[in-house]
Amino acid sequence: MSYVLRPAALADAPAITGLLNEIDLIEIGRPETDLHTVETDLKHPGTDLERDSWLAFDGDRLVVYGLLWDESEGERIDIDHYVLPDRQDVGLTVLEAMEARALAKARENGAERAVVHLHLNTRPTLDTALIRQRGWSVVRRYHVLRRPVDAAADRAPEPPAGVRLRPCADAADRARVHELYQASFADHFDFQPRAYEPWLHDVGATGLDWSLVWIVSTDELGDAGFLLARDDREAMGWIRSIGVLREARGHGLAGLLLRHAFAAFAARGRDVVGLGVDTSNPTGAPQLYARHGMTVHFAVDTWEAVLR
Repeated sequence: MSYVLRPAALADAPAITGLLNEIDLIEIGRPETDLHTVETDLKHPGTDLERDSWLAFDGDRLVVYGLLWDESEGERIDIDHYVLPDRQDVGLTVLEAMEARALAKARENGAERAVVHLHLNTRPTLDTALIRQRGWSVVRRYHVLRRPVDAAADRAPEPPAGVRLRPCADAADRARVHELYQASFADHFDFQPRAYEPWLHDVGATGLDWSLVWIVSTDELGDAGFLLARDDREAMGWIRSIGVLREARGHGLAGLLLRHAFAAFAARGRDVVGLGVDTSNPTGAPQLYARHGMTVHFAVDTWEAVLR
């Protein structure tokens, strides 16, 4: 079969969104990819679309999409790879090109090897036997969780004595959330430190409703944690990140933030709230979310290849 391969452009975002929703339907039973998410990915500051993106077409139909980005400026390179189930041949062609580019990029950074990560649904459209043969293996599993919310049942909790919640109201608060994010996630798997401006891109700051970002503080520690949520996903309200400083953990601050977010989304008329969690998270986050009624929607594996 003959395919047309070329780099992606921002104008391709609608076609890419269509492909990803077709794959969503196969993998999780419903389309959950939004156009603005794809557009944000294509604008990633660590991506040169001419060299770091791939599209494969069968006639006018997009059948494979790949994107590569570099946040480490070292050996760690990330890729996304999406392929329709019956197009594994061209999917492998694109993957080979992505591996070659990842190694070249790492070497441009001065590294001797590339450590490449790819996130795949645990029941992906990509034939994982093909990538196992190429040395890829699973190194981590994440769960996407969700919980129904209701305005009558989910009321904003009252903070205990000595604890305060405030919305992210101004530029100083945004900078503070960045600091809390970097500090609270520093010991998490595969964390890549980010300066303020790149981090703003990561969280989609230009389209973010900052009234859905909160900082929690205590009399003893001052600002101790944050929750960053967004309400621009069609499928559900989304909690992108919850972080609490190591010295403040174990005092119910994350649970307070979580319940506050449930109430805020319910008040907006949302009926479902979701988030993603590392199943091996050492802070006990999976257990926290389970105690607050969140259940598994689907699972995603992090695959890794070490290229030399």
